[in-house]
Formats: sequence, C-alpha cells, structure tokens
Amino acid sequence: MVSSVWDGSDGWQPSELVPLAPIPMHPGMLGVHYAQVIFEGLKAHRQEDDSIAVFRPWENALRFQRSARRLAMPELPTEMFIEAIERLVAADESWLPAGNDELSLYIRPIMYGSESNLMLRPSREYRFLTVAFLAGGFFGNLPAPLSVWVSRTHSRAMPGGTGDVKCAANYGPSFMAQQEAAAAGCQQVMWLDSEERRWVEEMGGMNLFLVRGEGPDAELVTPELTGTLLPGVTRDSLLALATLMGYKTRQERISIDRLRADCESGVVTEMFACGTAAVVTPIGRLRDEKSAWTVGDGQAGPTTMALRDRLVNVQHGRSPGPDGWLHPVRVPGTVR
Repeated sequence: MVSSVWDGSDGWQPSELVPLAPIPMHPGMLGVHYAQVIFEGLKAHRQEDDSIAVFRPWENALRFQRSARRLAMPELPTEMFIEAIERLVAADESWLPAGNDELSLYIRPIMYGSESNLMLRPSREYRFLTVAFLAGGFFGNLPAPLSVWVSRTHSRAMPGGTGDVKCAANYGPSFMAQQEAAAAGCQQVMWLDSEERRWVEEMGGMNLFLVRGEGPDAELVTPELTGTLLPGVTRDSLLALATLMGYKTRQERISIDRLRADCESGVVTEMFACGTAAVVTPIGRLRDEKSAWTVGDGQAGPTTMALRDRLVNVQHGRSPGPDGWLHPVRVPGTVR
C-alpha cells in the first residue's frame, strides 16, 4: 500500500510504498467518530501488449479533491495522487493476468481524519492510503439483468448535502434500503430525490442510463447532475463513447412515473447501471412495494451490450478512445 500523512504545520509528507498491514488506531480518532472519510475507486487493465494502464485516473484525482473540499479536508495534490497509483500498480501488477477482460486491478485511495480528538471540528491530522486488489465483475462475468428495488421510503442525498462527492457517510445509510431490496428479491436500489420522491437519481454506488427507441435511432438518457448524485467517471465516459458511436445522448430529469409508463409502452427499450466496479450492467426489472414492471424483454439489450463492449475494448487498448483516457504505468525491469 502507499501511505502519506498530513498535518497543519508541515502539510503532506512524501508518500511511502509499504507492505499491506493493519494500522493501529486510537479509539478517539476523529474520522471514525464524525465520518471525515473520503475515497475513490478506479481500475488498472492489462493491455494487448501485456503492459498495464489505469483508466482516467486524472478524473478520480480531481473528484478526490472536490470530496476533500466538501468535508473540510486538505486537498491532495493531483501529482501525488497519480504517483501513488503508479507506484502501487507497478508493485502489484504481477497479480493481474493477461487474456482475461473480466479481471482488473481495483484501486482504492482513501483519506481520513486521523487526529485523536473528540472535539466537533475538522481533524488537524490526516492519512492518505492507497490499496489495490484483484477484482472480477461486480455482478459476475457477463451478468444477468438486474432486478431493481425503487426505494420510496429512504433517501440517499438531499440538496446542499454530500450526494455529489464520494464520502463514506453516503454509503452506510444506504445499507438498510439494500437489505429491503434483497428481501424483495432485488439486487440493487434505485434512489429517488429526497424532496418529492419523484425524480430518479442513481443506484447504490452506480449511475444509470435508459435507452429510448432502438437501432441507430436509439437515444441514451441519464439523470442530469443536480448536485445530489455522483458525477461518475464511467457515466461521463459512456456519454462520450455513445456520441462517438453515433447515438444521441440526453441528460434530463426523469420522473419515476414517466419511466414506468415508458417501459410499459415500449418507449424505453433498455436500462443499465454503470460504474467502475459494475462497468455496464443491464437492468431487466423494477419493482416497489406495490407493483413491478419489466424493461423491454427483460434481457440485456443490443445498445447496452454495444456500449459495454466499446468501453471494455477502450479500457484494454483494443479500441481508440479520447486522448488521455489510458494512463500507462511503467513497471521497473520491463521493456515494452
């Protein structure tokens, strides 16, 4: 793992690459008590020439800084974030085999308030860590379409809150709704806005898209960024790739009532979730406390799978993507 510390006098100290091991924690550590914790998630992929590259790490570095600002934490310099990723991937790349698109090196940077103090104020000491592990598909290889629970009781975020940053406090409160989803036979939760409980926002750790129409006339639609949902890197990547592939794209507010009506009438032909872990995962069915409805024929649609294939091919260097999306990592002792 890569580790660095910060304090108000000396700022960020040079990072160190050290063996993965437990870290002693004082019971009064401020970050644990007051949720001053932020994190990121990104992946490194094996390339066609057996080299390794990280997908869009600069975007994660910038989002990490936005999250830090929102929680009154010190910003980690972009170069320090990227250096930590490079050092860790170079050290761990041997765990990632060639020839398996479903495996990647999942990278988890985290920063937390580490000061031992129960005063209700921002920490004056912080630790930044980056760890990695070998990961397969979040829902398995080529997953079956998800069943999704529409939560009309719980809220993930509110206007003026922290819904558009990646902080730990956004995730623990979502677990109750996830348990309700599982009890209803669903794998994921769809969150609605907290004010009207009408507008579709995102899913548990994933953004979502729907497809209106089919074939070359298909339109890709995703909820607009209102400050209460996370601006996902995969979401942004799919909007860009969809345009390159000739699809129309739209970001708009989507009401749950219209979504259901459009699914039942056939206007909405496909839906999928997307994220660093989930990549692109089809949605086949939605339900709430009173009813259930199917998206299209309930199976993965052609537009969904075309976008998934294009994204995976870009991540592995087989298809061209916009400049700068792949960040190569040099592994000492290799010549490529």
